[in-house]
Amino acid sequence: MSAAAPPEGRPPSAGGRLFAWLQYLLPQRALSRLVHAAAHATTPWFKNWLARGFLRLYRVDLAEAAEPDPRAYANFNELFTRALKPGARPIAPDPRAVASPVDGTVSECGAIDGGRLLQAKGRYYALADLLAGQAWAERFAGGSFATIYLAPCNYHRVHMPLAARLLDTVFVPGRLFSVNASTAACVPRLFARNERILTLFEAQTGRFALIMVGALNVSSMATVWAGEIAPRERRAVTRLPQTEVRLQKGAELGRFNMGSTVILLFEPNRVRWLPACARRASLRMGAQIGTLL
Repeated sequence: MSAAAPPEGRPPSAGGRLFAWLQYLLPQRALSRLVHAAAHATTPWFKNWLARGFLRLYRVDLAEAAEPDPRAYANFNELFTRALKPGARPIAPDPRAVASPVDGTVSECGAIDGGRLLQAKGRYYALADLLAGQAWAERFAGGSFATIYLAPCNYHRVHMPLAARLLDTVFVPGRLFSVNASTAACVPRLFARNERILTLFEAQTGRFALIMVGALNVSSMATVWAGEIAPRERRAVTRLPQTEVRLQKGAELGRFNMGSTVILLFEPNRVRWLPACARRASLRMGAQIGTLL
């Protein structure tokens, strides 16, 4: 699904660069529609064949899954977005603790440089572009961000980093480049070009945003309050109808139907990232990654 990430501190390999640039020529949306159809197929031999190949290729351990038998899932997508057993991901209990919203690897983490976010070494993109010019984008200038990549082997549900009330949900159409490290190092403004869902929340200590970024072969993205949001027939920035939603820390927020990236944004002077959230660190959903100031 994604080319291997280059070792830390090294530029992408020739193969990684070729993979990144070939994506400009690929029929990204057609491929994603094909993956969507395959992932939702219920023909037993086909969905079991997909499951066996996936588990073997990515060495996925189903011991933590609520349903450990891969044949019990109605289709491959249900296996990919599988629930975990109760207690498999303890949620950081301290009210000031920011919990990781996903299992994944930290791509970049740190301060928002005015209105710019670091994408990869030497590459930046604009906060206003990431948030598609939303009026609330300026609240996060000079704040903090964390970009977390979900590999195919990871758990693919997205959870709340803090208890909060939903303020806004916005669908932003775009491309579907891969979001692995090689592509991030080669494709300018990657996260501001790909299809994404913007969510804005208000917690007791201020506002934060969580962005779900689509990618190559990500057949759809969904939230618990709106269901499947992407893909959408109307290819325009779309604000979803406002709904009253309050979620506790650790509660499920949404899910990726195939792997992608989550970006967390905090206002200035709201959070201090812990060493556990350093670049290239592996995260487990619910573990503390930051402390509220």
